[in-house]
Amino acid sequence: QVQLVESGGGSVEAGDSLRLSCVASGRTSSTDAMGWFRQAPGKGREFVATISRSGGRIDYADSVKGRFTISRDNAKNTMYLQMNMLKPEDTAVYYCAAARSSGFRSASFYAYWGQGTQVTVSS
Repeated sequence: QVQLVESGGGSVEAGDSLRLSCVASGRTSSTDAMGWFRQAPGKGREFVATISRSGGRIDYADSVKGRFTISRDNAKNTMYLQMNMLKPEDTAVYYCAAARSSGFRSASFYAYWGQGTQVTVSS
């Protein structure tokens, strides 16, 4: 089993920045990719970014390219999402996830999920 815990969410104004963190514990050696997804009220869970265990494969949703940066520190079992130039449409609950392989944009391929952290961006 793998446990994931997100932190770093909050309420900010448009144009501000936030950094989300996700700490993994348990059988982390059984996973490869980690990713960030988000879900706004009344909408489905949306892909944001993913990163392979080595960091060699990174993918972003078009809506966040140039603004968000995903990274991970395997020695600390921690993944980060640096979010810059935040927009009101970024408002959502952000979820950390882990998969057994890499390169997936679909939430259905991720076996482990955190509890979510709220990000609210006001205009």
